[in-house]
Amino acid sequence: MTTVDYSGLSKERPFKSLTMNVPARGGRNSFGRITTRHQGSGNKKTYRMVDFRQAKMDIPGRVETLEYDPYRTAFIARVVYNDGERVYMLAPKDLKVGDMIVTSVQAPLKVGNRLAIKNVPIGYQVHNVEMTLGKGGQMARSAGSYVEVLGHEGKYSVVKLASGEVRQVPSDGLVTIGQVSNEDWNLVNIGKAGRSRWLGIRPTVRGKAMNPVDHPYGGGEGSQPRGTKRPKTLWGKVTGGHKTRHPKKWSNKLIMSRRVKK
Repeated sequence: MTTVDYSGLSKERPFKSLTMNVPARGGRNSFGRITTRHQGSGNKKTYRMVDFRQAKMDIPGRVETLEYDPYRTAFIARVVYNDGERVYMLAPKDLKVGDMIVTSVQAPLKVGNRLAIKNVPIGYQVHNVEMTLGKGGQMARSAGSYVEVLGHEGKYSVVKLASGEVRQVPSDGLVTIGQVSNEDWNLVNIGKAGRSRWLGIRPTVRGKAMNPVDHPYGGGEGSQPRGTKRPKTLWGKVTGGHKTRHPKKWSNKLIMSRRVKK
């Protein structure tokens, strides 16, 4: 079992006015029906309200704390602006307590600063990238992720995602300089079943271990092959290679090259 190094985080409780309680639903919808399987129980969590827009223009802020967030893989930073307002933001790699950051159209190229992507030189790594102006960052928000700036063409800038996809984003959209913190998160080994239960992950049973009434792969004496021509879900729906993206999605025209399939 391995874990993340939390020694660089602040030893403070979350700021109360920036938190809220989110009821645990165990993967159930408003009718009480399970829509996402294998979820439930787990330790209680308090939700931190993270500001993904960071639209407080030209007002410097100081990093007060670096904190753990149970609802996301990345660390978060509590920032107090010069006007007294406090917010939580995604903490970039190498950001430290006491650092000054600012959101401005032409902010200095410093880790944690937020600026328009059209003013970011080619080759820089950025995160929390806006796809729709004013909506806040939507891309590159998980631990260790970043987007590489490849160029600028009129109203759009060209970026390369971690998946290998190359796409356009609005040139006036805001991005944050640097890579998201906790880049070693993907190396964590859960180690035991109980730790998964702490995280709210319930056991997953193989289809071939079930009875025929419970799954298309069920039944047989001992371990049996799948027995169906194509891979199927629990409900008999054909899967495997099935495209899930809508062919007429409006943003398809902004994708210049698709991700590289493994």
